Amino acid sequence: MAKGKKSSSGDGASLDMTPMIDVVFQLIIFFVVTMKQEDILSHLDAMAPAPDAKASPQEKLEMVTIDIYNPRQGGEGFSFNKTPVRYTQLDSELRRAARNNKGSTVLLRCTKDSPHSLLVKALDLCNKHGMTNLAIFSL
Repeated sequence: MAKGKKSSSGDGASLDMTPMIDVVFQLIIFFVVTMKQEDILSHLDAMAPAPDAKASPQEKLEMVTIDIYNPRQGGEGFSFNKTPVRYTQLDSELRRAARNNKGSTVLLRCTKDSPHSLLVKALDLCNKHGMTNLAIFSL
């Protein structure tokens, strides 16, 4: 005689997990909303970068603007911070600006009809005084 499978007449006890998951999510939301921001920030282990030993906090970078235009419009073709200057004056102004801070940005603005040789002269002066943070653009 073959043994037959025993059938269970009653279902096993089952527990529905959906309400329990809902309660857990509601508790998480409650604790996130009621947590103070100071608690979060005080437990973060973030290291700020060390300050640069070379840079002083009072050091202020100034923008130097050199306009290069066609000398036929008047002058020698240079203006330093919107003031027309000669080549020798431009040299002394760049020397003064480099003495204050060599990290200053030098903006060289050229008009479309300015001679390329004037741009090269201005770049040579910047190099002579050690100013390497340059930006060149045409108007």
